[in-house]
Formats: sequence, C-alpha cells, structure tokens
Amino acid sequence: MKEIRRGTLQTESFYEQVGGEETFTRLVRRFYEGVAEDPELRAMYPEEDLGPAEERLRLFLIQYWGGPTTYSEQRGHPRLRMRHAPFKVDRAAHDAWLRHMRAAVDDLGLTEEQEHTLWSYLTYAAASMVNTAETD
Repeated sequence: MKEIRRGTLQTESFYEQVGGEETFTRLVRRFYEGVAEDPELRAMYPEEDLGPAEERLRLFLIQYWGGPTTYSEQRGHPRLRMRHAPFKVDRAAHDAWLRHMRAAVDDLGLTEEQEHTLWSYLTYAAASMVNTAETD
C-alpha cells in the first residue's frame, strides 16, 4: 500500500502488509508443528526442543520482509547456505520442507498476491538450500 504524506511517498513493507510479527509467528509455529512430526526433517534439528530453531526462522523471516532487524543483531549475517551446510539437504528434504511450509502458508489467510509473493520466496529459498545431489 502506498500513501502520500506531505509530498513524500511512503511504502508499507510486506511485513506490515501481512500483519507483522503475529503473522510470522503463526507461520513459523504452524511450520514447526509439521517438522516435529516429520522424521526426516526432525533429524536436521540437533536441539531437543525445536523452540530455538523456531525463534531463529521467525526472526529471520521478520527481518527479511521488512520488520525489526533482531535476527542480524543477535546472529549476524544470515549466511543461510553456510548454516545449512552441515546437514544433508536433498530433494526429499526440500519437498518435505515445502510441504510443511505450504500448510503453514495456507493457514494464514493472505490475499492471493501476498500468498504468491511469500510462496515465491519460500520455494526459491528451499531450492537454494539443496546441497546434496540425488543418488540412485
């Protein structure tokens, strides 16, 4: 949404457009509910509790979409590929990640345009994390 204030064009961030922190909290919480029940993805989380991973993803997405920069303040540059390098991320993991994220996105009730914007990024991000080739 754009509005003019005293001759200046103000643009609302995607973070603000979709409802801010509450929306990203709901998204990530729903996503990790699926991860908790998925043996393949759950194996990628060494912590007993998924809470720290949930918090990291929530803060990252909030920052990425124009919200507070808490993620970088706490963890530095995201370096997503480097942070995922210790884990085998193959096509099956990619598909499972997107399956749980799809369910989470669908639960948000976003507009068609917002859903498309978010989903386009998530599919790109998932593809870029793949670090293990398929083997027969």
